[in-house]
Amino acid sequence: MCGRFVAASPPDEIARYFGAEAPEALLEASYNVAPTNDVYAVLEDGTTRRVETLHWGLVPRWAKDPSIGNRLINARAETLAEKNAFKHAYRMRRCIIPADGFYEWRPERGEKRKQPYYVRRADGEPMAFAGLWELWRNPENPDEQLRSCCIITGEPNEKVRPIHDRMPVILPERAWDIWLDPAEHDLETLGKLLVPAPASLIELYPVSREVNNVRNKGRKLIDPVETRGTMR
Repeated sequence: MCGRFVAASPPDEIARYFGAEAPEALLEASYNVAPTNDVYAVLEDGTTRRVETLHWGLVPRWAKDPSIGNRLINARAETLAEKNAFKHAYRMRRCIIPADGFYEWRPERGEKRKQPYYVRRADGEPMAFAGLWELWRNPENPDEQLRSCCIITGEPNEKVRPIHDRMPVILPERAWDIWLDPAEHDLETLGKLLVPAPASLIELYPVSREVNNVRNKGRKLIDPVETRGTMR
């Protein structure tokens, strides 16, 4: 699962990094992005690649109301083609969700509360989470629309495994064109992209439990802290 991440890079830098047009709607930097927040996502329509602002929590086309999106913040890579909530977006509406890093929690010996860890790229570059997006129209008022997204998770690599049994799928640059291409419908080709990132790509360390409170958004959340415990 990926339930919190960091999105603090300026939007023009994100657009430049992914070779995309900058977003029109700007978001404040957040070191504690939580479900139902708006996030940046990289989309492509076949001719133009752009950064847009989407709601985190995918609302399928067939949903009666947007509340279902509160439960659909992640999609399992193994079942994308089968789950009714995701299979249309998997074929037609894939995206990249830029992130500076993400958080996961694990139990620590001698501690009642789980210890949060921050996971980031070792080279300081942004992460490119594989994602899906959808356009929902209110069945009672078609003029009311919502563009939403979710993060695809898969098996963890050996660095993340001691903390959690899932991690976001991080796409390498060589995979971006295929993943974003709306004309690419071959599920076998797409599925081969959904693999764990190399352990050498990332680093992780414990951070303050202040990240547990979604109201906390500041940079100090990613400062390393010392811990006494070890994983149970």
